[in-house]
Amino acid sequence: MVLSLGIATHSAEAQSPDVVGLIRRSSTTTIIGIGVAFLVFASGAELESRASDTQEGRPRVGGVFVHKAARYDVSRPLALEGESADGTAPADCEGAGCGTSPGFLRDDPNAEQEKRPDEAIPPPTPAPTLTPAGIAVEQRYQGTRPAASVLESFDGLGAGFEGPQGTTSFHNPSDNSMAVGPDHIVQTVNSRIAVYSKRGKKYDKSGNVLYGAVATKSVWAGFGGVCEARNNGDAVVRYDQLAGRWLIVMPMFSRIAAGDFPEEPGRARGERAPPGQLAKSGDRSSPGVARALPPNPAQPPAPPDDGQRPPEAKEGVWAMCYAVSTGPDPLGTYYRYSFERLLFPDYPRPAVWTDGYYVATSTGDDVIQKHTCIADRAKMLAGQPATEQCIVIDGVNFLNNADIDGPAAPPTGTPNIMMAAGGTQLKNIFDDDGIYFWKVHVDWNNPANTKADGPVKIKVAPYHYLCNGQLSSCVRQPNTERRLDVQGDKIMQRLVYRKIGGQESIVAAHSVASQGGGGVRWYEFRLDKKGDPELYQQGTYTPEGFYRWMPSIAMDKKGDIGVGYSFGGLPNFPGLRFAARRAGDPKGVLTLHESVLATGEASQPNTLRWEDYTTTALDPSDDCTFWYVGDYLKAGDTGYRTRIGSFRLPNCKGGR
Repeated sequence: MVLSLGIATHSAEAQSPDVVGLIRRSSTTTIIGIGVAFLVFASGAELESRASDTQEGRPRVGGVFVHKAARYDVSRPLALEGESADGTAPADCEGAGCGTSPGFLRDDPNAEQEKRPDEAIPPPTPAPTLTPAGIAVEQRYQGTRPAASVLESFDGLGAGFEGPQGTTSFHNPSDNSMAVGPDHIVQTVNSRIAVYSKRGKKYDKSGNVLYGAVATKSVWAGFGGVCEARNNGDAVVRYDQLAGRWLIVMPMFSRIAAGDFPEEPGRARGERAPPGQLAKSGDRSSPGVARALPPNPAQPPAPPDDGQRPPEAKEGVWAMCYAVSTGPDPLGTYYRYSFERLLFPDYPRPAVWTDGYYVATSTGDDVIQKHTCIADRAKMLAGQPATEQCIVIDGVNFLNNADIDGPAAPPTGTPNIMMAAGGTQLKNIFDDDGIYFWKVHVDWNNPANTKADGPVKIKVAPYHYLCNGQLSSCVRQPNTERRLDVQGDKIMQRLVYRKIGGQESIVAAHSVASQGGGGVRWYEFRLDKKGDPELYQQGTYTPEGFYRWMPSIAMDKKGDIGVGYSFGGLPNFPGLRFAARRAGDPKGVLTLHESVLATGEASQPNTLRWEDYTTTALDPSDDCTFWYVGDYLKAGDTGYRTRIGSFRLPNCKGGR
């Protein structure tokens, strides 16, 4: 049962008509098509259909996919779960749809084969011709205010990591995600998860490993179905500050065929599963006896690589796994859900909004198509049966939904703002002078009213994708001809919403070409009386002609802006830095001198892939402290390690 809402560039395969038809016809989205159908999951993999509302197996443009949770339950405390991180499940990725995001792990079924040290080194990306208007917003000097001090700094998952459950191996690229709560820091990298202490009321030191490294699917232990069975990469963690909860999402990158995970007979729906048995759809799992977690077994030898990939399944669906903590402790219990998807769910980018958890995903690297799905946050916070609504958008390169930072929420009923950079790498269009937005509204009572209005262009200074986009060869490193990829075609990291008094702002950043190197293009948009974002300020941070890329941006409660990013270019090894500005400083300038979180000491010679995700997050304890995570290498490292650090601007102090 497969549905592909593509355009001419989609690699075609047989399409199934097993979908329920359209529930609405919308004229609000006219520039970019939104493909939509109404789907009901009677059980995990059953789809009803009404063929009159499909055309050659594809739904007509103008509606919404509605998915019922294929499974849901409440877990045991996460502290009691911990599957070894040294599994050996085969890699069974779905071909080209695997995207650029997966990093190769032999227990990670989304993984594309990691590049080998002896692979041919591609030629460098030619330097582009930049426009005077784009050059005009470049900041080619360091800010003159003192740098923000590094408050906390410790290594996370990666080379050298060891925790209560031992260590594990990591491969490129790192899908590096982090969230910060009142007392904890949670990190996911590819198919691994770890929990750290955060200095404050509960712990006197930050960075102690409380849990991990374990397989991310440990969050779904005892859940049954695909979320428990397959350990997938690209998991992302967020802290829902409005509710005081943790959100973890994990996509499934290999198809789920009919009958792969049959229901267990003999129990009524909603009945608690007996101890030691998997929970059925909608059932609650039974807590077992608490036991100390065993150490990881020795790493098994890698199986011989014959150069052949496993055969790719052509029938079935994909899935997205959600876990929402029942309280502020990430080591406690979770409400867990799985939603089956008809489209490949690459690069999940979850965002917290008042009326839902918005998760934008990509349909594949060879398809100019993205989709955003909204899960029923209110129901999931209560552990109740929930649905997910999805909107498919053709002709756009990448999407991000606004993610709320801070305790102040937008007014009830406010649409979520979704944005994308312009250009189209697949069409060799690497330049644009706009950021494009949609206003996404979800209606849980009547999905016919769910819609995405847009796109609307916000004119900005012209930009050129750094290195012409993703999977490129660009950033020079010492002692090797290997250059690094920068993911330069997209707003890759969080799109952050912040409300301060009556002012609503959205900040965003992406990697752009600059004179002599590459820089961080950053924006602050402010919402007008209609709730539409307007450009307030912008700049390209590119001092000394080096490379700064993979930025992640945030705003504190005072309106100060901070950006973390990778830094490199000869003669520098790749490392991590942070720049910032105070609210009220001259527009378009990061006025604080650059802070160094991690100085690189080695190059990465084996592959051009250099992290897909990084995160800058605000500490909910004071709403002032910026936390940032990214990759670097120490001398002698053969693979990356991650560094987690925090910064605070001097004018932001105290509680809320």
